[in-house]
Amino acid sequence: MTARSFLFPPNDADIALTRLLARAAEVTGFLKGAPGSHKPGWYRHGLDNGPMLRDLYDALAQAYPAGGPAFWALRLWTNLLWQPAYLAVIAVHGHGAVPDLRAMAQCRQLLDINGFRLPPGPQRQGEVEAMIGWAAADLRATAETLLEEINAIVRFKPVPAQRLLAARVLGVVALLERMQPGISPDEISRHAQSWLAALDLVGQGTLEPVVLTDGRQKLVLARKGCCLDYLVWPDRLCASCPKQTRAVRLARQCAELEAEAG
Repeated sequence: MTARSFLFPPNDADIALTRLLARAAEVTGFLKGAPGSHKPGWYRHGLDNGPMLRDLYDALAQAYPAGGPAFWALRLWTNLLWQPAYLAVIAVHGHGAVPDLRAMAQCRQLLDINGFRLPPGPQRQGEVEAMIGWAAADLRATAETLLEEINAIVRFKPVPAQRLLAARVLGVVALLERMQPGISPDEISRHAQSWLAALDLVGQGTLEPVVLTDGRQKLVLARKGCCLDYLVWPDRLCASCPKQTRAVRLARQCAELEAEAG
């Protein structure tokens, strides 16, 4: 890993952050970030998040009684990690510099977490592998703390948590073509493996190559973790759900890709 350097000096931190947040919104169309610090009732790594998590857990239990504790715990996990995962990958591959992702404050909106604030600060720049390492370290620290916080409320095992985190990160890496037009599937696959290694999640999921009807080569998510949505919606399985046969999964994922392109 190369020595750490800063792309923007501290007095340019506001501009750097504005660029990152604009890039994240451009790439996704839905990531809603703003400059600023933690607000009361929001979630932030390192603070006392117990009351907020307990309240959200109780709200999920009331809204989805058929889900059960495993589903409610899992929803806490995926709710609090999807924004850091997206921003981590976009920072490295779409922006070219990594902020302190642990400083992200996340907003609760009813049963979901959507919207965040990040304070201005120096951003780390280096070779891609180095930036993946820095971003993954922040993301791993956030995930480890969140797992402890959830287990203070309800039992949530590490393996399903790790598999779902791997799926989330791999799903964002699969979007690298939006950030770097012309990037090859092989290069995306290499970046995916680098992320899994940096997060200590090797073997918890992968990206699988497919060929569409028009001959284009793409990558689809082959995940090991289940989101458990079927407990609440028995007739609804995600296109990438590991409970399906591989053939059914690939057919559905290819159909989705072709529909997006068409």
